[in-house]
Amino acid sequence: MTSNKVELYIYDLSKGMAAALSPMLINKKIDGIWHTAIVVYGREYFFGSHGISSCNPGTTALGQPLRVLTLGETQVPYSVFIDYINGLSESTWAGPTYDLFHHNCNNFSEEIAQFLCGCSIPKYILDLPNEVLSSSLGPAIPLLVSQLEKSARPIAEEQERARENSPDLEQLNSQIEEVRYRSFLLEQRRKTIKEKLAKKDRKKEKKRKKLQSQGSAIPVELEEVAMAEPEVNGAESRLPTDQVMDLEEEERREEEEKKKSREPPVVYKDLLDAKTEFDALLGLVDGKLSEEEQRSMEELQVYMIGDEGSWALSDGFLTFIGRLLHDKNLPNEVRVRTLNILALAALKDDVILVLHQDRKDHVLMNYAFDIDRHSPEEQEALALFVANMFENLSSSEWLMYISEWSYNNQQTSNIRVTTKVAVHSLLSDLPLLQERGTAIIHNLACKEKMFKNFRLRQLLPKGSLSKVFDDVAVELTMALLQFFNSKPNEEHLFRCMKALSKFVQISAQEVPQLIQMIGPDPRSFKGTSERIDQLIEQIGAKLR
Repeated sequence: MTSNKVELYIYDLSKGMAAALSPMLINKKIDGIWHTAIVVYGREYFFGSHGISSCNPGTTALGQPLRVLTLGETQVPYSVFIDYINGLSESTWAGPTYDLFHHNCNNFSEEIAQFLCGCSIPKYILDLPNEVLSSSLGPAIPLLVSQLEKSARPIAEEQERARENSPDLEQLNSQIEEVRYRSFLLEQRRKTIKEKLAKKDRKKEKKRKKLQSQGSAIPVELEEVAMAEPEVNGAESRLPTDQVMDLEEEERREEEEKKKSREPPVVYKDLLDAKTEFDALLGLVDGKLSEEEQRSMEELQVYMIGDEGSWALSDGFLTFIGRLLHDKNLPNEVRVRTLNILALAALKDDVILVLHQDRKDHVLMNYAFDIDRHSPEEQEALALFVANMFENLSSSEWLMYISEWSYNNQQTSNIRVTTKVAVHSLLSDLPLLQERGTAIIHNLACKEKMFKNFRLRQLLPKGSLSKVFDDVAVELTMALLQFFNSKPNEEHLFRCMKALSKFVQISAQEVPQLIQMIGPDPRSFKGTSERIDQLIEQIGAKLR
């Protein structure tokens, strides 16, 4: 994975006045009134009374930082980070939550540093508010620091005034962010290609030297490597099409190797036919779409029937999908067919690029959050879509994002929505929905292995292996235990017992206690099959 440097920009809001005046005012020297920001992916991120803001590094009214501290490297993808930041800006780090002493820019920098690279910012910065509050100057200090802190926000205030005068500014900013995101993806792609070209050259050079040392004839292709391939330094500006295609094929092979090394997910590849589903949907919406929506329908045909890449889908494609899913004037079958097509799209390796379009409006996940309000047919199709999302590593990780947003006055996230769909499906009275619920919960548990080393924003709780499952492992376990009482068949029991064996590892204290408290005892299923007996042994070892 590509690494990005994480830096801490440290500013003194007092511009040196704190160091000079604090001995006279509070009989104690304070070196500075610290304001910090995190710089990563070429942007500076900080928190204030207006919420989370970003800008080009060193361009706030404070000018250049007093010092720059390198915190480490992060492998968190830019798209994941933006999802995370957007979630924080709507919840724990929204503007109204700002508190000068207890929830300020430095606390924000600490949280982001922990998320990106598991590092802390200097303790003297975090401890400063306590030193100030405990001083003899008392209530005057917050007022003084509040005045000083305003110097960090003129740009934010100017943006606020400009937004009032220009209703199109927000849209323009959104477009700028989108361009920046696409540029970042392109840069990451270029870096990957450069690394692969360099690696390929090194292999050929190593082979050439080996043949030379053995006195063997050097193949023509090795002698002409400089002519056959451009230098790595020139690859960034212009790459031959055939080389790019070769590298993309190599990436696909590497992705396949990763898939082979993980627990195989339960997905449904041959259940539906793309052309049949698309033709049925086309017939249902004929004459009911606007001109723009008709273009989106044509894009969908190119993507699904023409088997082209996600480049065929415009930026507004998910808005079109949202209309099909939420317009109650359309027949119920429209939603079912749409979800079936999405379930087929989930099997494509580039579906993650479609999903990233949803990082702002959460069209798909908000619909999934309401699974208990949909018709039985919609619920079954939705569960199929979620189960198939585990086919690819990137889309399965997308299902487990922890950044939060507000929906229907509730805070939720991708992992919470995925959990809700899994639990609701598993405990359903509908046999088909229940079957797909066993697949989702099995896939969820097996995914833990791939995700547990990811840098997360908080330290893991004692006895826990995965922050992702910290809040949902108990909920999933309770659903499993309730499901066991329904006397499932061997296949469904195996999927769920496998999930339970993972959860007792992930949450080594709470889950075993829960099993012992409410049951049933997994050992009561011993003898069902050899593979289930092996899982029961693994669970039993954690219960002792």
